[in-house]
Amino acid sequence: MIEIKVCPGNLTPGFDNYSPACLSQLFDGKKVSPILDFNYDADKDNFSTVINQISVSGVQEKLSAIIRDNKIMLTPKGEQGRYIIKPSPGYKHLRFRNQIPANEHLTMQIARQVYKIKTAENGLIFFADGEMAYITKRFDFSEDGTKIKQEDFSSLAHKTAITHGKNFKYTGSYEDAATLLRTYVAAWQIEISKYFSLILFNYLFANGDAHLKNFSLQQSPAGDYLLSPAYDLLNTSIHVQDEDFALQNGLLPESEYSETYTRTGHPCRTDFTTFGNRIGVLTKKLDLIIELFSQEHPLIYDLIDRSFLDDKAKRMYKRSYQERLSRFLRNDTE
Repeated sequence: MIEIKVCPGNLTPGFDNYSPACLSQLFDGKKVSPILDFNYDADKDNFSTVINQISVSGVQEKLSAIIRDNKIMLTPKGEQGRYIIKPSPGYKHLRFRNQIPANEHLTMQIARQVYKIKTAENGLIFFADGEMAYITKRFDFSEDGTKIKQEDFSSLAHKTAITHGKNFKYTGSYEDAATLLRTYVAAWQIEISKYFSLILFNYLFANGDAHLKNFSLQQSPAGDYLLSPAYDLLNTSIHVQDEDFALQNGLLPESEYSETYTRTGHPCRTDFTTFGNRIGVLTKKLDLIIELFSQEHPLIYDLIDRSFLDDKAKRMYKRSYQERLSRFLRNDTE
């Protein structure tokens, strides 16, 4: 049985259950236990899909769930689930695959708590046999239960397997994606700063699977479209051999690369400044975001240490972040 010493939601120490703040945010105040009364019985060896694009999310099963009588349960047929459960993937070629739920949970908490990035509500749960899974609250429903209109960036770009091949969601660049945001969002100058922060976060925390379907726009109550809360944030480098960026054309055109980027194959602070300027982030805001991500915040290490990763995965997570940060902080002349 898993021993819980911190809140499995916000990683606050001193809790053997969800903290009151977590229960309020993730479960609307319901007194839900993180320990389920059933096991995950899927056949984990029954994966016949050939993995061409290296991806963690592409082999991860997602289960629909609801809360009933203060218990998390799988969604009965005919009902609409309000939560998504993501157990450890069954694809055995993924390194440390049983650590993936804890990895995603930690990465989402760092995004929210350290960098104030708006994220989907999330936490960890444990099946009856102690197996860990990630749980997230769907944000595409309003409080009265109506579905909120939402479009991911591959849909906005009219990209499908038919039009752009089986890896359609990995095509283009993050600059191209920013153009979509500017096209469809009236208040784009506010939302583009949030998008920029998310791209920089994904780089520093080695999310090599930040493809077009992992960004979306959502209709607000006023009827306009805004950037959706962040979701599917994960340090993929722990599990697969990844590139710096998921999209095939990377951050920006090669003609705009810094000398450091051209020479080393990895972007530095100068490249993200160029990227931010090109997509329209206001100069003062750009400088503040760059400065925020340039600091090595102690809370990052506190959250890693409190996380449900095992000790080896914690060390790998820290090394990955430190390596990416050192690359980012290089001067263009180095």
